[in-house]
Amino acid sequence: MRTIDVSALTWRSSSYSNSDGGACLEVSDDVAGVIPVRDSKVAHGPVLVFAVGRWAPFVTAVKSGNLPPVSRG
Repeated sequence: MRTIDVSALTWRSSSYSNSDGGACLEVSDDVAGVIPVRDSKVAHGPVLVFAVGRWAPFVTAVKSGNLPPVSRG
């Protein structure tokens, strides 16, 4: 697994963000093959990194309410 220095990335609002500022995602186009995603309200918080082919299915699952529960253990 490679390491990505997210502090050096250029971020933009995702087209999946809503316009009122309440649920805003930022994405970066700076890294080939992956899509880094963060919460715009927590710019120095955690970053999720999706393989390009996994981003659209993730968004579809979230929108449809079919995202499987996360096991915390």
